[in-house]
Amino acid sequence: MKIDFSAIPQQQIEGFKGGRGLFEPRMFTDGHNKIMTATLASGASIGMHTHEGTSEIVYILEGEGVMLCDGQREPLRPGDVTYCPEGHTHSLQNNGETPLRFFAVVPQHHGK
Repeated sequence: MKIDFSAIPQQQIEGFKGGRGLFEPRMFTDGHNKIMTATLASGASIGMHTHEGTSEIVYILEGEGVMLCDGQREPLRPGDVTYCPEGHTHSLQNNGETPLRFFAVVPQHHGK
């Protein structure tokens, strides 16, 4: 199944999950799993949150940022991938001068 992100309206969310600044996702969901492309403006962040019943995979497309994962600081550049397992906590920050663009998958876990 092909997902055409250009046909999905881009949302504009201020302070996503308690973060700061503008988060602009184009999100596909099938009611269980989420697949998105998104942009964080320079200086913006997604607030610290814990994945309960889900995990998250983030692939950096453009820009520079930092993932705070379970208290560890992980610098990110294009081509880097991060994984936040179920039950773990993370936050994404754009500490660069340009927008941070990324692709993310948030699968819902079943059978627990």
